Amino acid sequence: MAEDGEEKLLATVQHIVKTLGRTDTMTEDILKVFSNYDGRLSLDKLYATRAAAAAAAVAAAGGGGGEHSVPASPPMPPPPVVHPPAAAIPAVTSLERTVRTLDRQISQFVTMERLIWANSAEADAFLEAVDDLIGTVQELDAAGTNRPLLDRADELLSRCMARLEDEFRALIERPDDVAPAAPGGFASDESEEEDYDADDGYGDEPIPIAKPVSDFDVVIDALPPGSVSDVHQIARRMVDAGFGRECAEAYAAARRGFIDESVARLGIRSRTIDEVHSLPWEELEFDIARWIPAFKMVFRILIPSERRLCDRVFEGLAPYGDLAFVAAVRTQALQLISFGDAVSAASRAPERLFRVIDMYEAVRDLLPDLDPVFSDPYSAALRAEVSAVCNTLGSSIKGIFMELENLIRRDPARVSVPGGGIHPITRYVMNYLRAACGSRQTLEEVMEGDLGAVGGAAIAVDPDRPTSSLAVHIAWIMDVLHKNLETKSKIYRDPPLASIFLMNNGKYIIHKVNDSELGVLLGDEWMKQMMSRVRRWSLEYQRGAWAKVMSVLQTGGPGIGCLPAKALLQKLRMFNGYLEEICAIQSEWVIADEQLREDVRAAISDSVKPAYMSLISRLKSSPEAAQDLFIKHSPEDVEARIQHLFEGVSK
Repeated sequence: MAEDGEEKLLATVQHIVKTLGRTDTMTEDILKVFSNYDGRLSLDKLYATRAAAAAAAVAAAGGGGGEHSVPASPPMPPPPVVHPPAAAIPAVTSLERTVRTLDRQISQFVTMERLIWANSAEADAFLEAVDDLIGTVQELDAAGTNRPLLDRADELLSRCMARLEDEFRALIERPDDVAPAAPGGFASDESEEEDYDADDGYGDEPIPIAKPVSDFDVVIDALPPGSVSDVHQIARRMVDAGFGRECAEAYAAARRGFIDESVARLGIRSRTIDEVHSLPWEELEFDIARWIPAFKMVFRILIPSERRLCDRVFEGLAPYGDLAFVAAVRTQALQLISFGDAVSAASRAPERLFRVIDMYEAVRDLLPDLDPVFSDPYSAALRAEVSAVCNTLGSSIKGIFMELENLIRRDPARVSVPGGGIHPITRYVMNYLRAACGSRQTLEEVMEGDLGAVGGAAIAVDPDRPTSSLAVHIAWIMDVLHKNLETKSKIYRDPPLASIFLMNNGKYIIHKVNDSELGVLLGDEWMKQMMSRVRRWSLEYQRGAWAKVMSVLQTGGPGIGCLPAKALLQKLRMFNGYLEEICAIQSEWVIADEQLREDVRAAISDSVKPAYMSLISRLKSSPEAAQDLFIKHSPEDVEARIQHLFEGVSK
């Protein structure tokens, strides 16, 4: 009985179909409506019943009764498409109906002039249709029996992917225009929501404003959580359909504008290597001062934030997230890296050392933090580029530092410093080295040549290690400076003034070494040698400048070779002349260091004053000389004259 009821139901449906189904499309729509209405009315059963009825009608029309047969009633008009018996209908038939249905559904979406994701219900319906189409294409491809239908489905799939790509880019570039509330999935936690700030004063797009930053533990949420969920859903469909690379390229194109604008707001402009090399140092120094914080911002905040966004959009869709990330950040990353390379290859004038050290330290310090960001094979090349620019900057530091030797050697010995004062090259070199020691850790690292280990553990600096590469190099520079100063001292025609010149510069060097880490690097032994030199130069000065004075003051021992009174008076007159001559000349000489000046004066006074007092005493004790004795300078006057030496205008 149940079977009879089902047959009657099928016959009724077929009658309705024949009556109303004027076209193939109308027939299919009616059959689909009935199949959705009652589980007994599956599409396969309806088509099989319809095909059997058509076959029976054909047999009745062609089978002859004899002469006495009753004329058959006129046959019903055949349906537009005559299907074979149910047992012979291939599986592709239902797939063809599915493709036609999906074509009608999807065409409504892909032809929309407004964005589909502006309406969440329509977006869900479109994604459902896309899922059905992807499954149908895979089934057709697996069957391999209906190539034309597969081509038609592929063409429809391409249209879907093109529209999905448009929606994908719109959600990324203009999230506020289309972002509906996220139905679930990628909901941000509380901390993420606090980090996101859509109101930056520059319109609707959440782009960060360039401000001074000291804390780099910041994440930029460039898309609201709902948009992230939506673009992930689109990305998953595109990858499932075999359009993963196109999806990655679309992501990169959409995000690149944001990254470019962010870097532009940091004040960075693109320069070629030739432009960098031709820039005046003042202008290049300004560019470097902007590059350092920009480099930190980009590689500590912008690029890690982009990696985080890529990982969320392409979660579970490797390697397309890695491809999208590299394509999005590569241009700006390489622009910053190329500037560092250009500076490394530019002039190695010593004054550039400190800015290049700043660049090197900025790159070196962030290298360990880049490992998790550039961990995939596609971005490993960028990580290698950053490491390479760190190495080239380190090599540049070493070259610039060594160029100081050439600068000292090339400094001409043409004009003497008035009064034997401190030479400008001495001031420059010592202040330069003293400032360089402020970056001793970096210089030790560079001079050791351990640039391959950059980004790893820092090289330990031994405070009592005067044999490091840096210490040896600085000692070598000091030796070059010493030889240069000895050459310059020969310009002075007066040997005592040459000794004053060497004393001044030697004492200045000692002061600068004692007052900085140079003393640690050069060591106690070097310091002892330098102090010994200063003492030697002081003795050479005393012998050269005061030898004839001391010779005049020699009167011989009592009772042994005693000089006559006239000879003693002649010595007194000669002493007065020598003293006035020396004081007139040497009052313009300079001993810059106060302690050294006092020590030299004391040494002169200790030698001259007792001898002069002895001469005066001999003259006063001589009856022959007493009547003609005129003492122009008392011992106190001589002392006072000596105390006014070495106070030249230029110290």
